[in-house]
Amino acid sequence: MAKDVRQLERVVIRIAGDSGDGMQLTGDRFTQETAQFGNDLATFPNFPAEIRAPQGTLAGVSSFQLHFADHDILTPGDRPDVLVAMNPAALKANLGDLRDGATLIVDSHDFTTRALARVGWDSNPLEDGTLEKFQLHALDLTQMTLDALADTGLSRKDAGRSKNMFALGLLSWMYSRPTEGTIAFIEHKFARKPEIAGANITAFRAGYNFGETTEAFAVAYEVKPATLPTGTYRNITGNLALAYGLIAASKRSGLPLFLGAYPITPASDILHELSRHKRFGVRTFQAEDEIAGIGAALGAAFGGSLAVTTSSGPGIALKGETIGLAVSLELPLVICDIQRGGPSTGLPTKTEQSDLLQAMFGRNGEAPVPIVAAQSPGDCFDAAIEAARIALTYRTPVFLLSDGYLANGSEPWRVPSLDELPEIPVCFASEPNGPDGSFLPYLRDPETLARPWAVPGTPGLEHRVGGIEKADKTGNISYDPDNHDFMVRTRQAKVDRVAAALPPLAVDDPSGDARVLVLGWGSTYGPIGAAVRRVRRSGVPIAQAHLRHLNPFPGDLGAVLNRYDRVVIPEMNLGQLAMMIRAKYLIDAISITQVRGLPFKAEELAEMLQGVVDHG
Repeated sequence: MAKDVRQLERVVIRIAGDSGDGMQLTGDRFTQETAQFGNDLATFPNFPAEIRAPQGTLAGVSSFQLHFADHDILTPGDRPDVLVAMNPAALKANLGDLRDGATLIVDSHDFTTRALARVGWDSNPLEDGTLEKFQLHALDLTQMTLDALADTGLSRKDAGRSKNMFALGLLSWMYSRPTEGTIAFIEHKFARKPEIAGANITAFRAGYNFGETTEAFAVAYEVKPATLPTGTYRNITGNLALAYGLIAASKRSGLPLFLGAYPITPASDILHELSRHKRFGVRTFQAEDEIAGIGAALGAAFGGSLAVTTSSGPGIALKGETIGLAVSLELPLVICDIQRGGPSTGLPTKTEQSDLLQAMFGRNGEAPVPIVAAQSPGDCFDAAIEAARIALTYRTPVFLLSDGYLANGSEPWRVPSLDELPEIPVCFASEPNGPDGSFLPYLRDPETLARPWAVPGTPGLEHRVGGIEKADKTGNISYDPDNHDFMVRTRQAKVDRVAAALPPLAVDDPSGDARVLVLGWGSTYGPIGAAVRRVRRSGVPIAQAHLRHLNPFPGDLGAVLNRYDRVVIPEMNLGQLAMMIRAKYLIDAISITQVRGLPFKAEELAEMLQGVVDHG
């Protein structure tokens, strides 16, 4: 039957089901085909921390949200236009996020009395009017999958596992997505299990053909490709971009890359990815614990490598003493903190921005460390290069802050050419620098205050390092009060010097007469940008600025803040940047906070910003 094809500017789709039922794989495949098609997109995977959470429960629901459009977008979307729910728990957990009139595709197979009671429903929502505000398609996706695979010889249990591919096929038809890439992916993924590959392909095609032939779906939709700057693009997650950025920094500095890390959610993907790139001179060490991981990395820095350690908040706490040692030794070290909800184990698979003060002050003594933050999945690449540049130029450990939202989310990323990437010159000490022919390991560069970097084994440059305070220039152990005061202030001055080499802070203020500035950092970039767009569409001027460098702040930040009557700072914490801004610049910043393990919704944030503008 011939069906209409309608054009849409944008769509937000969420796929939800039991953890372990392939929701993330399904979402990722739809995303890859969407990226290949040329849409702008943003994704938000959301899943439990447990390896196999209790089936059929709210705690066990896993979901994947994709926002794709024919124009530039900034977030994975606030509320889904389409929800695919594979069981009652998935429907119950996500129903509150839907907008009126949204399309609901529900696998009706498991809507039994027992399953409904497990999630707190006394009656069947597919039949009792609960879903009357939505366009409901209650389909027995499980049984249709079993019917499609009836002749494959697979057991009922194994065949039922392909229902996610049936759903993916249906969505691919609904939104005119290409199918060849998914079929090739399935063939490659299950190359050693051809019967499983065949079953998944059959289920995928059955779902696509169901959409084509059923009267339940009379319309298919199409979202045209977005107009993006010319270049070669790929879909990329934040962790993958960060890993590539570290490799790029290694090549541009001419140094081998060493990663010392202990697996921890959501940072582990960086270790996994870097371990695949030995051909680029990358060496990875999966340590027995967090302390060993950073200790090995610091040793690699002493030996002349671009040294990196990765973790999340709990692991950063364990690394604190060695970070202080790196400050004292004045060796380059990139510390990647992929933040998650805390405290303690907290919310391992949820996002938060609550480690800023930990990165700033979480060490004993005066131990200042530069801090760089990424703002989007693709920006993790550039942020990694910038963190490495600062570390190598100023001989200091540097924090690189990302979070679970950026780490697991994805967006189209333009692959840069090599000549676009900044060079990171590194000069090792090669001869004595003292007036008497000796080597002074703490004689400083007059511009950066960096000390010489002498690779062990260089003749005539023998020196020792350790945690006890060092004497200026010689590096000998020193308890002299004046020397300690001098060294503490010098290490702080070295970090302060970073600001002098930073470009002016970019401020987005098209009208030039905005009186309110929205200041953000990290992954709030997308929600803030989307919220600001909404406010401007209502005719209200409002300005936006986003900080990449959080220690030191850009040199002109104070002047920028003073141009506005009010400064609003949205954060996924209880106001950590706002605290720092108030302390340093003595302005009464307005703090907007949430700590829900989820990113801000642009719609809600826009209402808050509108309130600030209206009631200033």
